[in-house]
Amino acid sequence: MFNNKNKTILVTGCAGFIGSNFIPYFLDKYPNYNLVNLDLLTYAGNLDNLKECENNPRYKFIKGDICNRELVEFIFAEYDITGVIHFAAESHVDNSIKNPGVFVQTNVNGTFTLIDVAYKYWMNKPFEYKTKYQNCRFHHISTDEVYGTLSLDPNDLFTETTPYAPNSPYSASKASSDMIIRAYNETYGMNTVITNCSNNYGPKQHDEKLIPTIIRNALNNNPIPIYGDGKNIRDWLYVLDHSKGIDIVFHSGISGQTYNIGGRNERTNLQIVNTICTILDKEVPKTDNSSYKELITFVEDRAGHDRRYAIDATKLENELGWKADENFDSGIVKTIEWYLKKYKKIG
Repeated sequence: MFNNKNKTILVTGCAGFIGSNFIPYFLDKYPNYNLVNLDLLTYAGNLDNLKECENNPRYKFIKGDICNRELVEFIFAEYDITGVIHFAAESHVDNSIKNPGVFVQTNVNGTFTLIDVAYKYWMNKPFEYKTKYQNCRFHHISTDEVYGTLSLDPNDLFTETTPYAPNSPYSASKASSDMIIRAYNETYGMNTVITNCSNNYGPKQHDEKLIPTIIRNALNNNPIPIYGDGKNIRDWLYVLDHSKGIDIVFHSGISGQTYNIGGRNERTNLQIVNTICTILDKEVPKTDNSSYKELITFVEDRAGHDRRYAIDATKLENELGWKADENFDSGIVKTIEWYLKKYKKIG
């Protein structure tokens, strides 16, 4: 069992990409916290991502489904949970187009289960916390995709007041989960915060995502697939910078508020693939000295493919003092180094 003098937080879905970067950072920074990681270990979850934490006495992994109310209630009671940081989500847009029901189940029903159990464990009734749980907080991790798509005007950015306009089953399910969190804050007076982030990149990301796919296919001399004309624009956020933003909002954010976390690193998919190929040409040159860029292959565009996302993180920067440490040029070098080691091309 944990040291009872510590606060114990339930973190969900942390065998996945963002959570598995967050847990080592958080455990190292805060020796007065215990973390319980609830993860179903679907295809996107991998306990190898958390090897450095598995023997930490302040960390506990539990395999299970956030939709399993009985299990969630047991965890709250057994570990006396005093905070939740909710990462768990189905998140791959292509998969949501093929099988939207799974996304509704996990992202909507799972979020409802978690916050409803938290409400009943922490509170006597609406707007009345139990004495022991006055400072308990529920932090919901969301996405910029709930806002829909932007024009190509570089001054057009998502802010916390941008109306929701989700365009895929994934983003619609995340928008729905955001609304559930908002409702529990407004109706029951729960201490909640929401963060909406831009595209994350960095170590431990699942192979299906864009940047790992580019690196893996290049190293295997396979075609590098790019949707449509490759001019879709995303704002890229290094995963450790995201973790630091979550930390700040969880501890210092105002209840009921939403905070956007973005890297201010807009790139088209074509710019991303060209940057990676240029670095790989230098780090792992092909035997025939041709460029990896010759592997770029344009494929049929994704259904409902939003043209541009970009986040204005001014609120988080000005009110809570967060700022991204990595720009894309520095972050992508660190990311490629990690994947080269993973794919055993160096080291």
